Amino acid sequence: MSTDELSSLSSLAIQANIGDSPPKRSLSGKILIGVTGGIAVGLSIVCYPFVAPALRKHCLPYVPATAKQIDNVLTSVRRAGAPDKLLDIGSGDGRIVIAAAKRLQLEAHGVELNPWLVYYSRLAALKGGVFGQTKFYRKDLWKYDISGYNNIVIFGVEQMMADLEKKIEHEAKPDSTIIACRFPFPTLQPTKTIDDGINSVWVYRKFK
Repeated sequence: MSTDELSSLSSLAIQANIGDSPPKRSLSGKILIGVTGGIAVGLSIVCYPFVAPALRKHCLPYVPATAKQIDNVLTSVRRAGAPDKLLDIGSGDGRIVIAAAKRLQLEAHGVELNPWLVYYSRLAALKGGVFGQTKFYRKDLWKYDISGYNNIVIFGVEQMMADLEKKIEHEAKPDSTIIACRFPFPTLQPTKTIDDGINSVWVYRKFK
């Protein structure tokens, strides 16, 4: 084989290799894009229940209650006799509900929009030995009927307290006790206030 022929074959081989390279790189790129996209979708699915409430007009962000707040809430609960029932609106990880069931032997319920926190609360209640005394509902608090409770706990945010006040006035039964934490209602007058700062608790009674 002549030198010219060898040179031509080498040139063809180089061109063939160069021509084959882009598809290999393209295939690797497609695989990388697919894997990255799959991870992004997976993260979106996991994170959506935490983010979605924040996209609503009124939301209750998850801020765990401190030990002092729990003590203040339980001190404010009014025992009227059977059937005493407590509701925590925006129950988060369930610690208020579980503490009320444990320490006050109350039937206590929680309403929470985030499904992961609802599942966690149920497991925590089971671990704490009060699963039978507690219930946790994944519900929109604005659509949940609060008329069956004589103690209602609210860890609200300032922007939603006016609307919560209207809900209390329309739905809460007479002689019920409403315990607001962190922020008071705009027009209702509390019967007493406990503590100050982040641990503040305002106690209200609905007489009619």
